[in-house]
Amino acid sequence: MEQQGTPAIAIVTAPFRKTGEAMAASWGVPSYAFLETIHPIGNLSEPDLDKIADTLVDEVERILAP
Repeated sequence: MEQQGTPAIAIVTAPFRKTGEAMAASWGVPSYAFLETIHPIGNLSEPDLDKIADTLVDEVERILAP
């Protein structure tokens, strides 16, 4: 998305951050932005996921702001 001019960020759970960073580096974007959240999230209800998303909004906006 960023290569097409759209700012982007990856939101990952803690155990997957290092893998994401390694993939970004292998793709030539070692400074790609990652935001970490709790793990696991696969078993959470939609309302619980919404609560987590609400806690991330300010940080996402800060990272993506020009």
